[in-house]
Amino acid sequence: MSSLPYSAIRSLFLDGPAGRLEALLNQGAETATHAALVCHPHPLYGGAFHNKVVFHTMKALNSFGFPVLRFNFRGVGMSVGTHDNGSGEVDDVRAALDWLAAEFRLPIVCAGFSFGAAIGLRAACPDARVDSVIGLGLPVLPTDDRSYDLSFLQTCNKPKLLVSGTRDEFGPRLRLEQLAQSLPEPKKLVLIEAADHFFEGRLKELRETIEKWVEETIPGAARR
Repeated sequence: MSSLPYSAIRSLFLDGPAGRLEALLNQGAETATHAALVCHPHPLYGGAFHNKVVFHTMKALNSFGFPVLRFNFRGVGMSVGTHDNGSGEVDDVRAALDWLAAEFRLPIVCAGFSFGAAIGLRAACPDARVDSVIGLGLPVLPTDDRSYDLSFLQTCNKPKLLVSGTRDEFGPRLRLEQLAQSLPEPKKLVLIEAADHFFEGRLKELRETIEKWVEETIPGAARR
């Protein structure tokens, strides 16, 4: 594949509900069919938009010519505010979706990793501007003082891709399979063999899984 003319990165700030949110936009093709948002893992445990899983997800989506927005939740990097235990962060995601919708006026693919999956998809599933969602390392088990209500997925009728590793301590295979089975179509669960929560050593497989699903699921999507 030749070098991409739209691969430039733009640094910007979004107007968030608690103040400005630091963001990066990987430019898309002029003929892009979709825009995309990728949400990072837990802010109190080192999560930020430079996370490796977030980066590889961005690369997978950008390979289709989609402009891809990543942002830091409140209190992370140069984003204003303090961590709000997931409540205010849902509003941060909504602000990012607002910006993407206003900027590109395209249907949106929303992806998130770990905390970013639980929080990002909560905002994205009921949003009519989002036409498909991707949850990576979805935390289905409580960890420390963190527990996520994923019941919103039961009414999410959009195409859903869930990807986790078979060694993910926050997402045991049986629990993920039970969750996936309970969700409305269309849906796909992919378990990457021997991968841990962070897909260490398996990021290539993660990226290829996302790319294959986009090709099969999203109308008009084609690798550039």
